[in-house]
Amino acid sequence: MSDHKANELGWMLDEVLKVPEARHAILVSADGMLRAHSQGIDRDHAERQAAALSGLQSISRSTAEFCAEEGTPWRQTLVEFAGGYVFLVAAGPGAYLAVSASPDVDMEAVTYRMHKLVDRLGKELTSPPRNGLGDQT
Repeated sequence: MSDHKANELGWMLDEVLKVPEARHAILVSADGMLRAHSQGIDRDHAERQAAALSGLQSISRSTAEFCAEEGTPWRQTLVEFAGGYVFLVAAGPGAYLAVSASPDVDMEAVTYRMHKLVDRLGKELTSPPRNGLGDQT
């Protein structure tokens, strides 16, 4: 399968990268599988990051009771490094959106764009798959 065919939602992720200093965006499934990636990050690198980010989300979710009562839903994680940030947000049932950015990024602008994108992705992720034959019910 070509990378283009396997990355049908990638063009949507490029929207987040319009924020200056945003670097890469990937869409990850709960089991760590890459669903889509933005331009500028190759598939192999995106797949490695997807697996790691799935673990990060799992750890974040399991520490919710440190903040509130057990069962509190996880919404987002922000990790700061000397070289920038990783933003991770829920993007629908079993999907997560991750964005990397430089230390100079406008954090509010990134999170705003991410949440707007999640709204758009929600419609794409919940749409029934097309069988290519049209609706023949």
